[in-house]
Amino acid sequence: MPATVKYDELEVGQEIPAVAYNVRRVNLVMYAGASGDFNQIHWNERFATMVGLPDVIAHGMYTMAQAGRFVTDWVGDPGAVVDFGVRFSSMVVVPDDDQGATVSVSGVVEEKLEDKRVVVGLIAKSGDARVLSKARAVVQLS
Repeated sequence: MPATVKYDELEVGQEIPAVAYNVRRVNLVMYAGASGDFNQIHWNERFATMVGLPDVIAHGMYTMAQAGRFVTDWVGDPGAVVDFGVRFSSMVVVPDDDQGATVSVSGVVEEKLEDKRVVVGLIAKSGDARVLSKARAVVQLS
């Protein structure tokens, strides 16, 4: 499927509106099954607090995946993402209630490259904490 965002219609500095992703414990259990990462800090509150965490925390790669989802939903074609990277800067604490946590992801077009590629800078937050830093995607557009 071709990207729905057009290179010629974007400007450097253009913002991509934030999208909020709800994270509940059930999402972490499903992710653990898919990834094979069954570390107890991601599902066992007693263990997580015993090792000094405030509560169960989301997998870093799960959080990164939400940022990737933001980019692919925006561009309209998962195959258009040609490079993607982040650094983990804070935890997403996921309480055991009906609300869970929220990861909010927004973006900005940072640079237009040759061959109709753009660099998108991403901001991912949970509450007031920035949970990803140096988050960038390079996207191939038409």
